[in-house]
Amino acid sequence: MGNYRIAVIPGDGIGPEIVGQTLRVLDQIADTYGHHFEYKELLAGGCAIDATGEPLPEETVAECRKSDAVLLGAVGGAKWDHLPGEKRPEMALLGLRGQLGLYANLRPAYLYKQLQAACPLKPEIIGESIDLLVVRELTGGIYFGPRGRRATAERGEEAFDTEVYSEAEVERIARVAFEIARGRQRRVTNVDKANVLESSRLWRAVVTRVAADYPDVELNHMYVDNAAMQLVRNPKQFDVIVTTNMFGDILSDEASMITGSIGMLPSASLGQGNFGLYEPVHGSAPDLAGQDRANPLATILSAAMMLRYSFGLAQEAEAITSAVEQVLAAGYRTGDIMSPGQTLVGTAQMGQLVCDYIAKGD
Repeated sequence: MGNYRIAVIPGDGIGPEIVGQTLRVLDQIADTYGHHFEYKELLAGGCAIDATGEPLPEETVAECRKSDAVLLGAVGGAKWDHLPGEKRPEMALLGLRGQLGLYANLRPAYLYKQLQAACPLKPEIIGESIDLLVVRELTGGIYFGPRGRRATAERGEEAFDTEVYSEAEVERIARVAFEIARGRQRRVTNVDKANVLESSRLWRAVVTRVAADYPDVELNHMYVDNAAMQLVRNPKQFDVIVTTNMFGDILSDEASMITGSIGMLPSASLGQGNFGLYEPVHGSAPDLAGQDRANPLATILSAAMMLRYSFGLAQEAEAITSAVEQVLAAGYRTGDIMSPGQTLVGTAQMGQLVCDYIAKGD
């Protein structure tokens, strides 16, 4: 069986707790299927600032490059909000994505039938479930383009952030979306603002050109403002959404909320080959840290994505997702997804329950 080296970045707030439970789940997978996972714990975020003065130490990046995948908890917190932008914990995420070449962010928005009551949409809109995937370009666009401030005589100081995309950047993220769509419902929705932005006009032209290589996948285009509306009006129309860095940042958060709880949603950031970084969508929630109250399921499901995309262990990934569904079906809930008649459990117990169902192999 396989031997895999995982760079582990617990991070800040609830990060160490949710990552700790996820490692327990991975150890259970290793025991059940005969694999070996080697963990290397690393610093990034606020804890790295406290220890080294930098949000992303060079050692962390170097060790990540030696690994087969990276598992990350969460970074940030009010403790470091006073720092200048380039020194804040969140810069560790941008640094990891950029230095590790992780250009494709996959954020599934899946509504578990056991949690449908938590969805803010009407039952007739939800239907049996919601299952869509946002493919967000991660290392280009306005977050990485030229920026700055300048003084003007007439208007005082002004600031600028520039949206820049190349054909190569658009083509590679489009191909990720089309390849993934082939394993789903074979539908891709390209989201842009081509009626206004020149960068979006290039984006749309390149996506359309790439689509010709995937005649078995249906492509349609949608302006970002309409897409934001359609996500709450009729989310079931979407299968795979591909979009820019900024639009993907916004739309993936919107998609996460229509599933009922951000505490259930994993993500993957991929580059060339099988290497990837896996993390929950939610933040560090420092107000919950150390209280055994955080929901570890998003991080556990992120590990399932790691098994699938980086290690090619589809059966093992399915064992985790199936165990999570069985835990929910049995009525166990952390506080963020609690509802009347269910059983409230803490972080550690939720992790143990997932391990138990994996061991049963049902």
